[in-house]
Amino acid sequence: MYSEKVMDHFMNPRNVGEIEDADGVGQVGNAKCGDIMKMYLKIENDIIVEAKFKTFGCGAAVATSSMSTELVVGKTVDEALKITNKAVAEALDGLPPAKMHCSNLAEEAIRAAIEDYKRKNGLLSECEMAGSCGRRCDDIHHDHNDNDEEDED
Repeated sequence: MYSEKVMDHFMNPRNVGEIEDADGVGQVGNAKCGDIMKMYLKIENDIIVEAKFKTFGCGAAVATSSMSTELVVGKTVDEALKITNKAVAEALDGLPPAKMHCSNLAEEAIRAAIEDYKRKNGLLSECEMAGSCGRRCDDIHHDHNDNDEEDED
């Protein structure tokens, strides 16, 4: 069912934790399955030098979070924005169709953390400020809360 790489990243996740002085933090969640990913980025001279994550979710969610942190480190902000859910899944030697939503969350977490970095540094384009670009939710709806507060009923 799962590739060896998925199992390795689930059993031995890389880059778990927080970056206390992160330059960008992004949190995304999927209400349908309950997975929540939070990504922290340290960026120096437009290069992602460190990435960490905290994920609440299934094994595939942990594995895609782990792999996505490995994929972004060493890349420029623009290069990291080009990492797709398919690239995350391929780097893990594939995911079962029912778990592809986890790779979508990984892509969204990268984008959300970079958007936070850009917002903090006054680097958002008009399009990004309007929220009309940078979000790809092809097959499942995601909750894109930019803050940590939850709505209470």
